[in-house]
Amino acid sequence: MNKTHPFLALIAVAAAAGCSNESPAPTEPGASADAKGPAVTEVVAARIVTADDEAQNWLSHGRTYDEQRFSPLDDINLESVGNLGLAWYFDIPTRRGIEATPIVVDGRMYVSGAWSIVYALDAATGEELWRYDPEVPKPWAQYACCDVVNRGVAAWGDAIFVGTLDGHLVSLDAATGDVNWRVDTIDRQPPYTITGAPRVVEGRVIIGNGGADMGVRGYVSAYDAETGELDWRFYTVPGNPADGFENETLKNAAETWTGEWWTYGGGGTVWDSMAYDPELDLLYFGVGNGSPWDRDVRSPDGGDNLFLSSIIAVRPDTGEYVWHYQTTPGDSWDFTATQHIMLADLEINGETRKVLMQAPKNGFFYVLDRVTGEFIDAEPFVKVTWATGIDKETGRPIEVPGARYEEQAFLMMPTGFGGHNWHSMAYSRNTGLVYIPAQDLPAIYMKEPDFEFTPGFWNGGTEFEGLHMPDDPAVVGEILASMSGQVIAWDPVEQREVWRYPHAGIWNGGMLATAGDLVFQGSLIGEFAAYNAASGERVWQYPAQTGIAAAPVSYAVGGEQHVAIAAGFGTLVPMFGGKPLAAANFKNYSRVLAFKIGGEASLPAVEVTAKAPVPEPPDSDADAAMIAVGKDKYYERCVVCHGADVASGGVVPDLRYSSHDTFAAWDGIVLGGAYQGRGMPAFGTIFSKEDGDAVKAFVIQEARKAYEQQSTLQ
Repeated sequence: MNKTHPFLALIAVAAAAGCSNESPAPTEPGASADAKGPAVTEVVAARIVTADDEAQNWLSHGRTYDEQRFSPLDDINLESVGNLGLAWYFDIPTRRGIEATPIVVDGRMYVSGAWSIVYALDAATGEELWRYDPEVPKPWAQYACCDVVNRGVAAWGDAIFVGTLDGHLVSLDAATGDVNWRVDTIDRQPPYTITGAPRVVEGRVIIGNGGADMGVRGYVSAYDAETGELDWRFYTVPGNPADGFENETLKNAAETWTGEWWTYGGGGTVWDSMAYDPELDLLYFGVGNGSPWDRDVRSPDGGDNLFLSSIIAVRPDTGEYVWHYQTTPGDSWDFTATQHIMLADLEINGETRKVLMQAPKNGFFYVLDRVTGEFIDAEPFVKVTWATGIDKETGRPIEVPGARYEEQAFLMMPTGFGGHNWHSMAYSRNTGLVYIPAQDLPAIYMKEPDFEFTPGFWNGGTEFEGLHMPDDPAVVGEILASMSGQVIAWDPVEQREVWRYPHAGIWNGGMLATAGDLVFQGSLIGEFAAYNAASGERVWQYPAQTGIAAAPVSYAVGGEQHVAIAAGFGTLVPMFGGKPLAAANFKNYSRVLAFKIGGEASLPAVEVTAKAPVPEPPDSDADAAMIAVGKDKYYERCVVCHGADVASGGVVPDLRYSSHDTFAAWDGIVLGGAYQGRGMPAFGTIFSKEDGDAVKAFVIQEARKAYEQQSTLQ
């Protein structure tokens, strides 16, 4: 192996290529004769490292390896943004959640949608060049905690890489979409899923997976970009000690666990964030929550449970462990550290520090030394009730007594939804601020009585009584008043909020910062907007007709700067959201929207239709005890798709609107899997006939409430 330091080698390549603002010469794509669109150019390490020399492109998930999501383009700025208009749009032909960051390489855009389908578009016009459908089996949706989403693709050489919901990693010809290779990253073991975007470092495609909530052991893998062969795999939690440990690192990590954690999987999936420092040759990734959530179940005698809720640094060529920092030791709240990891060089106390920044779910904004993993500082950026702060000497949280809900319920803020979730942050080199799509919302955590682990299904060990919305509108209003979503502009040196812009609700989109002194973001209610990066003033907005969760990108084609966003209502909160979102009657119009100065395109008019009435449900002779059992079973297994209080936000069917025929076929659907082709799993392996009847009784009760409430309003 060549021992030349990777960073020096990259710079040498860049110098030899004479990198400038011009695109590199097209390479022979080896495409089939029906390839169309702009010529395919190869993406190599030197191009990503020197990405500022190609400001017209968006070559990697965060544009650069440091994941700052800052575009040097400035034609769209505070003076010109008022003339920003729609240049083109592309309709994505699915109606589930959209979370992807588009990749743009010399006039070609690559974006993924629901069910891991990849679309190649002409970045100037939106014309579809090709699409690849991995044909994910619809029943695999049951293993996805948070909709059948995909956060994007990666580009390397003349290939495009995508991870599929059912656990495959696929290499596609960038010119045609033909499959180069396809590998199984999970050995066909449900309930693993892939929703995150791959990264490519030193010719290796890095990919993690999800499934911690359902009982798996997490890991991250590196595959050869040319051949698809597995180069290395890093497990994030130790396995059964009787089987031996893969390395000394995991042997040491096992000392922080107790009981027989491996029987529950352990969790710790690497489902989203990564970053890379080519000079230090370090790959950083975030690790998720434990399985089950409650530490008292998976590790009954305590312990930090490494490497749950941690940031880990490894060598990208071997996967060798270098350092870690654990944001939430012994996590019991789903406080993942899989949120956006961002690298920067900051002047702190008069010294320039190479830092890593993260705002994970637990509500604290962390600044670490990315060379050593040393803790520098952390301060709360949202309301926090579980800890009073982070100890400056140890870097450990100072927990509030009772926060682990050992003996009684505890009002948690943040919650498993996070003070900040997967929605990307951005950093502006102009202002020195980090822009966080933040949120405040409470939930009451308590032990799940008589918890039994069920492989392949949701296994929290924790109940959330606060998610059961009462019927009293006034009480609902009080609960909703404690929830908020906002953009927070955060000074990472002073560790303080500089400004915030309040949104109408939670679960708003990711961020983009530009050299035009603008910050762009979409919202749950369908506003795509630009803000003054220094002051937070909203200076432009566009009605997108649909909710937005993904992050925008900026690129240039034909000499014109564009801002593009993959829009589409869906993902976790719209599925889980319950009565408030159901009442809002939001629609999903999955699209890619691209804007430029002077753009004159327009979206088709939205046909306004009244929401169908709730049909009168069938009679039920179920007693209160049976309905209570049904409620418990529903919240154990059904709520993540069909919503709190049997009220769906519109992504999947709202069960309150079920017809008499549906209720008549209940056993075949719920127990037998008659609708598996639509993504509805068969629960007959874990539900008895009595369980199914009890859930049916609870659904009928909630449908009856909705029917009677609707009748009183007519």
